[in-house]
Amino acid sequence: MFKKLTKFIVNQMDPCKEWVPVESIADNEHFRPLYLLKKKSKPKTVFHPAPYYQQTGFTLEDVLLPGEDGKSTESIYPECGQFTLTKVSTDQADGGLSISFDPTNVELKGKASLSKELSIMPQKKSISLESLEALRKEREMNMDHSFIRQLQRTGIKLHMVTEILEASEEAVYKESTKADGGFKAKFYATLCAQSNRENNQSIVIPKGCTLAFRTVPLHIRDGAWGMDYFPAETVRKQAYVADGPSAGKLGQVMTEVRYSCRIFPELSPDLQLIIFNTITAVMRDKSLLQELSHKMEELSEQNDGYQLETESPDLKELFSTLQHSPRDHLLLLAEGITYILDALHELTEDQLLLLLESLERKIVSQQLNLVENLLKHDLDKGKEPFFVDARVLFPQEEEQRLTIALVELSGVQLQEDGSVIPRDKPFEAVAALFVALYTLNFLSGSR
Repeated sequence: MFKKLTKFIVNQMDPCKEWVPVESIADNEHFRPLYLLKKKSKPKTVFHPAPYYQQTGFTLEDVLLPGEDGKSTESIYPECGQFTLTKVSTDQADGGLSISFDPTNVELKGKASLSKELSIMPQKKSISLESLEALRKEREMNMDHSFIRQLQRTGIKLHMVTEILEASEEAVYKESTKADGGFKAKFYATLCAQSNRENNQSIVIPKGCTLAFRTVPLHIRDGAWGMDYFPAETVRKQAYVADGPSAGKLGQVMTEVRYSCRIFPELSPDLQLIIFNTITAVMRDKSLLQELSHKMEELSEQNDGYQLETESPDLKELFSTLQHSPRDHLLLLAEGITYILDALHELTEDQLLLLLESLERKIVSQQLNLVENLLKHDLDKGKEPFFVDARVLFPQEEEQRLTIALVELSGVQLQEDGSVIPRDKPFEAVAALFVALYTLNFLSGSR
């Protein structure tokens, strides 16, 4: 919920996407002014247009030599004004749901409404560039600091937080699903259902919690340090031209996914199956997904000598295969796998379970056609309803309801008659779902 909230705040305040939403409330304290971050080498994607950063745990103060006057950096940034964001919305859907689960069957019919409530007062804090310039002239970098020495060896790009949006007061974000006749159902991997007349979720945002941030690149050389005020932008290559639509949002997504996964069609069916089995395993286990992501990112950052080790049986077969791959081949594999994992990371845990059930039911290709049809429309234009081709819907009620739940978790309300209502600018979420369906559909062909 926190990730959804911070992305909403950034979308409301910053259409140009210059702010980076904080994705985990547990990590918000690592994105304060003057904190140092490692910028990952991964380029932006259609489903994650913000850069990827990793916390270091260090601040600029930690790695500078003491100044002559003994002053610290804690007081060099001022506070700016506050403003209020309020969101209250209710979406209502009619319909019925029939689901089979052990030990009996249940039929859920009626109406459902999803309401969201938020009132928050973000406060901006920023560091003036003039004060940073003055500090740069007064204090040198401590080149003997262990973090700086390691940084110089690896060539990792270092960034510094210069502006943040934080909660000036405690706030609560609420989501509530109310049902008439038990419409609300929560899916599990076996498509079990538990009906609740009312389901409430809320998250408390503490005072001072970082919601979003901006950075500048930091460069270090022989004790001197400085900021890159006009850094070159890393852009995903578009050398691969997708078949079909070459313009619009769908063409953009198709081009990116086919380029990023261009190595997969060249692989043997056996290796495709290994990758497929690994991907489905990490979809069931978030810690495994994080471990695989970390290992794949490490491969792209290491220039020589790499060792793929794991205690997980679900990862060993893939790691053993990759360990003996040529370097250029390995990098393309790591790029493709990382791209898939990044898309999966944008989905909810319920969506991952629904995708696993869809694989078992062999309906992923039909779902891919449906989501492709959704992307032909401008989902971020507004909440104007539109219709999809009825041929992309499902004749079986269970499969249709499973699919409706899957796309609704990406912010698209889909009715049985084919009418569609976008909510809260869902293009990025739907694009991530498309990438997941596209790659799973391709890799599952090796089964």
